[in-house]
Amino acid sequence: MPEPVEVQLADDVRLHVTVTGPADAEVSVVLVHGWTLDGRSWHRQLAALRETFESVRVVTYDARGHGRSSCMELPTATLAQLGDDLAAVLDAVVPSGRVVLGGHSMGGMTVMEYAHRHPDHFTRRVAGLVFVATTAEGHTHTVYGLSPRIARLIRLAETTGAGVLARCGAWRPPRALLRALRPSIRWMLFGERCDPVDIRLVTSAVARATLRSIGGFRASFGAQHRLETLAALAPLPAAALVGDRDRLTPPPCAESIAAALPDTELTVCPGAGHMLMMERPDEVNAALYGVLRQVLDATPAPTAGRGC
Repeated sequence: MPEPVEVQLADDVRLHVTVTGPADAEVSVVLVHGWTLDGRSWHRQLAALRETFESVRVVTYDARGHGRSSCMELPTATLAQLGDDLAAVLDAVVPSGRVVLGGHSMGGMTVMEYAHRHPDHFTRRVAGLVFVATTAEGHTHTVYGLSPRIARLIRLAETTGAGVLARCGAWRPPRALLRALRPSIRWMLFGERCDPVDIRLVTSAVARATLRSIGGFRASFGAQHRLETLAALAPLPAAALVGDRDRLTPPPCAESIAAALPDTELTVCPGAGHMLMMERPDEVNAALYGVLRQVLDATPAPTAGRGC
């Protein structure tokens, strides 16, 4: 069964972490969720990993201001801070062994920021990467599936609204409002198909995110550019996945990541949107399995102790 753990950070923010698998695992998988979501967004991958790789430690956590983690001061609502938080989570709950990092959307950007800000730590710990519906180029390619002119107007309205929400502190969105916005959430995040269970889970996650985190992190997303960071990494087994109907991080985002990391296996999922872990769980699971098996094959087996 998953074990809940609380990690207290240097600024007293408390992160809700869920851990399964042996504490002394040679390899661990850490999955980082997207903006306004929480660790539950990986539930199909968690179930598959636990069933298939019993010797692997699997970790998810709710980012600051999201899910069951505590709120934070507005100046720390940045991708840079999320990169630092990821390093702290690894030290706290995966102190040894090699790590495969999976990041969805903001979670993928968090992984890149961790690599940028903690290069030595990253090199010592990380053995594989899986990027799901994310970008290393801010909003360079984000046009919401619309014309560039309309996209600029939407982005202006979005960033203005985000600034207002960021000043609303630890309040959370009213559930009644989110239910009314479900058609818009479904249009923005999903492709051709959407299981009602998934849209309910996403709406539930957004209801748990603080308005400070919904608004506060938005400025970081457009400003982050980390292709050079990725290109400077040592060769690692990696995968990048994207839906061809993704309105937030369209295929050019994944293509540029794959170009920066030459060993990356690129998967474009026809008809899928931004929530690939839910829309295309088999493809995401296969990518995780592929990277994980490469890491496990390259990890020396423990040496048995000699008797007297």
